[in-house]
Amino acid sequence: MSPSRDRHEIAYALDSDVRNIGGRGAPFGGGRGGRGGPRGGGRGGARGGGKPGQKGGAKVIVEPHRHPGVFVVRGGKEDGIATRNLTPGESVYGEKRISVDETVQNDDGTSTTTKVEYRMWNPFRSKLCAAIAGGADNIYMKPGSRVLYLGGASGTSVSHVADLVGPTGYVYAVEFSHRSGRDLINMASKRTNVVPIVEDARQPTRYRMIVPMVDVIFADVAQPDQARIVAMNANWFLKVGGGIVISIKANCIDSTAPPAEVFANEVQKMRAECIKPKYQMTLEPFERDHCLVAGEYQRYKA
Repeated sequence: MSPSRDRHEIAYALDSDVRNIGGRGAPFGGGRGGRGGPRGGGRGGARGGGKPGQKGGAKVIVEPHRHPGVFVVRGGKEDGIATRNLTPGESVYGEKRISVDETVQNDDGTSTTTKVEYRMWNPFRSKLCAAIAGGADNIYMKPGSRVLYLGGASGTSVSHVADLVGPTGYVYAVEFSHRSGRDLINMASKRTNVVPIVEDARQPTRYRMIVPMVDVIFADVAQPDQARIVAMNANWFLKVGGGIVISIKANCIDSTAPPAEVFANEVQKMRAECIKPKYQMTLEPFERDHCLVAGEYQRYKA
């Protein structure tokens, strides 16, 4: 990759090692990326106050990413991806926070400077962030979107999606595990745009009175029947033409088949469920033998 970095190329620093992440998501049906690299630390995460926010001075620049609601932080000790913190002063899983001055010009010619806090988003801890870092073409969510998040776990990624959609959007997070669900509920108590649902995603009728029509479904349920689970929820809650973003872990679908074969079979299942795939991309080096497939819901077969 060229040593020059534009606003779409991210350098994510881990300790003293800086990994350059660039390029756009592979077109649908493209090959898998190279293997190796550190793996993710799991879906949960440490709770508590987290690391104190570092001040963003002349050395720290925050720029909007091409995906609305996502930001690129450059300079300081590390460069990376971030979201604007909905609850300044609070962290969810010990993530770093960056505080910068934001100046707004008033109508009378004066200016007002306020502190804005951003939360660093680790692609080794979030499938969605890994996809963004890898150059995902479209994540189908933006400020104001309504997101149905299947497999919310303890709320690590959900909290960043809540930041992304902002106070005018909503995240309906479904998690089956009661243990993870407690953490999810605790996180949602401070983010009023998150609706935690501790239920089985295979039974969407159990929460049909809670979830309205949504703009996008993000799924990270890691189940063999994942495509069917997503389709059932889409039939109930997703608007026609809405986005579907699925993280696929090959070993959870079929541990005996090559990952590329597993991914291809899952794409065919999606097509059979009236989901039109738009692109497929590997999540390596952040997650081994994972891919992300994104598409649009048609409701009826073309």
